Amino acid sequence: MIDSSAFQGKKANYYTLGCKLNFSETSTFAKMLGDMGVVTAAKGEQADICLINTCSVTDVADHKCRQAIHRLVRQNPGAFVVVTGCYAQLSPERVSGIEGVDLVLGSNEKANLIQFLSEGFVSRENDSASGNSDVKCHTVKTKDIRSFAPSCSRGNRTRYFLKVQDGCDYFCTYCTIPYARGFSRNPTIASLVAQAEQAAREGGKEIVLTGVNIGDFGKTTGERFIDLVKALDAVEGISRYRISSLEPDLLSDELIAYCANSRAFMPHYHIPLQSGSDEVLRLMHRHYDRQLFADKIHSIKAAMPNAFIGVDVMVGCRGETPECFEDTYEFLRDLDVTQLHVFPYSERPGTSALKIPYVVSDADKRVRSQRLLALSDEKTHAFYERHIGQQAEVLFEKAPQGKAMHGFTKNYIRVELPAAQARAEFDNQLMTITLGGMNHDQTALKVAAVK
Repeated sequence: MIDSSAFQGKKANYYTLGCKLNFSETSTFAKMLGDMGVVTAAKGEQADICLINTCSVTDVADHKCRQAIHRLVRQNPGAFVVVTGCYAQLSPERVSGIEGVDLVLGSNEKANLIQFLSEGFVSRENDSASGNSDVKCHTVKTKDIRSFAPSCSRGNRTRYFLKVQDGCDYFCTYCTIPYARGFSRNPTIASLVAQAEQAAREGGKEIVLTGVNIGDFGKTTGERFIDLVKALDAVEGISRYRISSLEPDLLSDELIAYCANSRAFMPHYHIPLQSGSDEVLRLMHRHYDRQLFADKIHSIKAAMPNAFIGVDVMVGCRGETPECFEDTYEFLRDLDVTQLHVFPYSERPGTSALKIPYVVSDADKRVRSQRLLALSDEKTHAFYERHIGQQAEVLFEKAPQGKAMHGFTKNYIRVELPAAQARAEFDNQLMTITLGGMNHDQTALKVAAVK
């Protein structure tokens, strides 16, 4: 039994790095602590507890994690500092060696974070009261990751993030996620429907389905992802669902056809490609070739012509010769997708990609990234411009006072409502608007009129 009395009135600072799954988990931790009497520290206010949820997808991510930990320790002297997430799982010794860190939790232990935090926090408080200042960092990490930490929360956001799956069985040559997150596992459809129903009771209108390899849903329970989608579609009160990322080989024609005609699943897909070169895809040990990927894009567009399609692309991985990169560029140039999420390959210790002899220089990675980012801008702007003048339904999200409000259409066009027209009561409201031209920084369409 956790004694919450020690947490009453304490202030917490939360910092998240990485994917939507991490943000979902952090917001759930914040809600659980909030239920125990912990309040979120205001900007510039010192916290009693700091929780950092880390990412380790690249060496740049590792560096950002260390920077964030050092910064929060420095800004919150004396705070009880907890570090969890992928970097904590993969490099616990390095994290625990950072001065000021009190507790390092791996992926299994994340499911019981509140219990570990309570034990460590109360123990340190007692030690401090007795004059014992020689308190070491406590590290808890296991190799056999089996637990599942449920998460359905919005934190300070408008949209809810529902964790439907965790872990990955794919072991792509460049990736450490299976070591950081464990094998694929999931809760039951019934439990996820119950969480969506609770979100609806709390006033939620949109839910984003998150996970590591969502299409692999069912490994634990023997259920299917398409059956989860159908069950969630029937939840009253939730107007919109988005699927955060889906592997192309797991994106079935049955799922595409259902979503095209569903009540609440939006015409919005995020599909990792990684490379448009079949040679590189084989080196990566991906489970598809570029023809399968192209076929999936064509199927989506045939069923939903105005669908927004985002694509993950890795540049400069080992084995990506100039010819292979040009294959990728030309493939993407001719593909009807909306946006590219481009990131440079980063060498990860222990991955089999390190055995591939051809190495791309950092300078070439930068050049390739810039070319693909420019291509992405062209595609996104063209997609947006096709919708100017049309009416669309937008879910507006909360904005700081005096700032413009933003929201998304069903097909994920970002819109901007000027601060002079923004109203607090617009937050979490579905409103019909007319789409205007691009805003000043070319990241959204302006609202020409509100119906």
